[in-house]
Amino acid sequence: MKKVDTKKLAVGICGASGYTGMELLRILALHPHVTVTAITSEKSAGKKVHEVFPFLSSYAGLVFEPMDREKLLGKADLFFLALPHGASQESVHYFYSKGKKVVDLSAERSTTFLPLL
Repeated sequence: MKKVDTKKLAVGICGASGYTGMELLRILALHPHVTVTAITSEKSAGKKVHEVFPFLSSYAGLVFEPMDREKLLGKADLFFLALPHGASQESVHYFYSKGKKVVDLSAERSTTFLPLL
C-alpha cells in the first residue's frame, strides 16, 4: 500500500471576509490536508474569524490582517485571492514570482497568462 503524505498544505486567503472568501473558509475547514494559516481583510483587520463569522468556530485563533504581501509571503505555500475585481493581478504576479502557488478566484481577466501551476 502506498503511504500518503500527511503534511498539511499551508494556505493563505486574501480577501477572506467577503462572500467568496467566507465560502472558501467554510469548505477548507473540512479539508484534511489543508491548514489556513493567514487571512486578509481591510475592513475586518484585527478581528478573529469567529467574531465576523460565528459559524466558523474551528478557526478560533485565526485573525484577519491587512493585505501586506511581504508579511504574508512566509505564512503560506498556496494563496487563494478572493479580492475585488481589478485588485488581484498585482498580487497574483507577486506571489507567483516568489515561488508560491496562486489561485485567483476573481472574475478578472488578464492579458498576461501564467503557466499552469
